[in-house]
Amino acid sequence: MTPEAIQFNDIDRQFASFICRQAGSEDKLLWCAAALLSRGVVAGDVCLDLAGALADGSTAGYGVKDLESWAQSLGGHAAVGAPGEFAPLILDQANRLYLHRYWRYEDQLAAAILARGAAVEFNRDILATGLARLFPASASGATDWQRVAALAAVTRRFCVISGGPGTGKTSTVVKVLALLLELMGGRDCRIALVAPTGKAAARLKESIVQGIDCAAELRALIPEDVSTIHRLLGYLKGSASFRHHRDNPLPYDVIIVDEASMVSLPLMAKLVDALRQDTRLILLGDRDQLASVEAGSVLGDICNTGAVNEFSGAFAKLAAELSGDHVEVEEPGFARAGAPEGAAGRSELGDAVVLLRKSYRFSEHSGIGKVSALVNVGNGPAALQALRDEAFSDLCLADAPAPAELGEALAARILDGYAPYLAESSAEAAFARFGEFRILCAMRSGPFGVEAVNRLVEERLAKSGLIKPGGRWYAGEPVMITRNDYNLGLFNGDIGLVLPDPENGGELRAFFPSGSGMRKVLPLRLPEHECAFAMTVHKSQGSEFDRVLLLMPDRDLPLLTRELVYTAITRAKKSVEILATDDLFCTAVERQIVRRSGLREKLWGKGSIDS
Repeated sequence: MTPEAIQFNDIDRQFASFICRQAGSEDKLLWCAAALLSRGVVAGDVCLDLAGALADGSTAGYGVKDLESWAQSLGGHAAVGAPGEFAPLILDQANRLYLHRYWRYEDQLAAAILARGAAVEFNRDILATGLARLFPASASGATDWQRVAALAAVTRRFCVISGGPGTGKTSTVVKVLALLLELMGGRDCRIALVAPTGKAAARLKESIVQGIDCAAELRALIPEDVSTIHRLLGYLKGSASFRHHRDNPLPYDVIIVDEASMVSLPLMAKLVDALRQDTRLILLGDRDQLASVEAGSVLGDICNTGAVNEFSGAFAKLAAELSGDHVEVEEPGFARAGAPEGAAGRSELGDAVVLLRKSYRFSEHSGIGKVSALVNVGNGPAALQALRDEAFSDLCLADAPAPAELGEALAARILDGYAPYLAESSAEAAFARFGEFRILCAMRSGPFGVEAVNRLVEERLAKSGLIKPGGRWYAGEPVMITRNDYNLGLFNGDIGLVLPDPENGGELRAFFPSGSGMRKVLPLRLPEHECAFAMTVHKSQGSEFDRVLLLMPDRDLPLLTRELVYTAITRAKKSVEILATDDLFCTAVERQIVRRSGLREKLWGKGSIDS
């Protein structure tokens, strides 16, 4: 096999050649490592695990023989430094090779999170009273994980509240804010609510407004405005830096980040770097969802996804005394990365990460709840059986048609899903109906991708006389923004409908929902956008629809993973239909995304999952 058998793109080859020039060497071992690192970063990895890359390097003719000699060779080049040194590439003691900036992001983020994990002082009486009022005890006496999450969030400066759809992450954090304000005696507390995308920010704002349950004077202190992380940090056009950073920190006491699974390593590192030492940071998100499009799987690493989190004896005692909740206690003897040889201890994060376990959206009789749980643990055959179980009326599985037959197979589904919103006369009503149904695809291109499926939908709706495409825009066209426009307040992921505007003689306007109703924009002023009858599963994160149709391709692809299937299924509130072959569905469920990084080990130690 020749080196060409490994599919490097132009940027991988150019980067590898650049590194060799920086090192003043034509060493194939260095060139291979740099090219593999570049390819991995593009795929979402933070670093190159040399041990895991041995097969690629040794079988492709680059002279890689074994891990020890490869690592030793790399360490001898000027372009490769050790942690803490200034060099284009960093090779750590675990034989992970990083771009320097990614090593710095990861190292600084881990240190900052661990520094915030320790408990802070608080008034026990006020907290106990607030917990009892906001989280009343149930008749069963079972552990209330929302109450446990609130206790964790209030008693430290860093906390993660994770859980699947309908577990109450947002409602919990609203109560956390009420508790914090009470503990502060009602004094002015600067709170920032943020999300990675404009769409996610809008949903958080809606949830916050609906979920506030506290005294009027405290309610007034909880903001209703929600920002994107980029806007919070102060986006500088044409720059990778932000206005707020370590030397110009954000002026907030509490920062809440929703949909944290979508946040990449660079962005999370820059956010944490811009916090004051006394700022509380609370992350909300589903640790099992798809990770960010860019490098890293930050929320999964912070939550140590795949492990069962247990708490310290001190936290367990506090929970029992203040709220009567029982939590699992971690056994001693766990060594954290960086601790002295043979030293025992536990990660400071153990008491700062809480998983909400009860779904208030899906009952025990819900097919969506059952199949998503089975997908989450990688049990494809059992998930397949649940999809075919007639007892679950909210589930449906059918074979994916051949590409040439896709239009005909989708015809009835398209009319049933999209005709209702096109019959509405007002923008508000049209939006409500449009949100009832969505087609989700795994990819953008190809016969089963969003580009082709959007064209099929338009053709079918036009054939039925429901839309009249032909001009640049048409009445009823759904558009999804793909590039932020801060002047218009439109952000990547925002969805609008192009409709006749009665106030402007029936001329077309793009309508977008806002906190005060509907806002309209001239179509000509819209930033980059695309049709949104169908959308990728990645783009659907942060959204919810009554009914979801997941269209999987007719062949296996690396991007078909457990996380993708889980994310798609959990976008549905009432029913989900999947078009896929049995074999492809099971293959996807059994394949798990693995993104290489050292963050999990830095936070949880060498005993962590996948470290």
